Amino acid sequence: MATTPTGYWGPSTSTVDWCETNYQHLFHVGELFNSASSLVLVLTGLLGILLHRRVLERRFLLAFGLLALVGVGSTAFHMTLRREHQMLDELPMLYLAIVIVYILLEDRPQRRFGPWFPVALFSHAVLVTYLNAFMQGPVQFFLFQVSFASLEFFALGRTYFLQKRSPDAGTKRLFQLGIASYALAIVLWVSDIQFCPTLNETLPSLGVPNPQFHAWWHVLVAFGFNALLLVIARERLRTLGQEARLQPMLGVIPRVAASPRG
Repeated sequence: MATTPTGYWGPSTSTVDWCETNYQHLFHVGELFNSASSLVLVLTGLLGILLHRRVLERRFLLAFGLLALVGVGSTAFHMTLRREHQMLDELPMLYLAIVIVYILLEDRPQRRFGPWFPVALFSHAVLVTYLNAFMQGPVQFFLFQVSFASLEFFALGRTYFLQKRSPDAGTKRLFQLGIASYALAIVLWVSDIQFCPTLNETLPSLGVPNPQFHAWWHVLVAFGFNALLLVIARERLRTLGQEARLQPMLGVIPRVAASPRG
């Protein structure tokens, strides 16, 4: 990974350092592009709450709120490269994934599972919080990725089958956009790790700047997550007996509107 002279926040204490040269642009910001792009997550989460606060259930507003919190933590993490701020980034990601699993499984008009289900998910959140907070080095990074990826891919698979059963073409198109954005984001995330010497040394030596794949990961994940969450929300509204419509704002920002079925 990239290493440069120490900046305002001191030596990096995080268990991972992404492929952006530290403190290259600003003395007070460890990774400028990764920090700035994280704000897209904050904006997406806050817009989700603003646009849907009178339409969707609190579980969806909680998901948007956690997305905004992920963005805040990600900004702090990439700005400082401190371990405590890394936890502020990673732990809300785990909590968000757990909330999405709850939304996808507790998907009937009446409660599908008993009170044990949210208790079990909460207990899982406590366990992964403890393990991620007290593990160190590559073990912590691996543990977090396994914990998060298992929840993430379950949710993606469940959402795929959800939209596949939907008769609505708009839902299917929104899913396709969301999953394509998510897939490209994952490719860039992996590439940023695997090809860092090429991105950060070889390309600049040829006059080509580092394309900052991790920063693009933030942007694409924000778009993809928003689209996929709206797919889930739209089908949830149908389950509750409401007509769900997609209403783009400013021509590009999707939102869900609902009305009772006639």
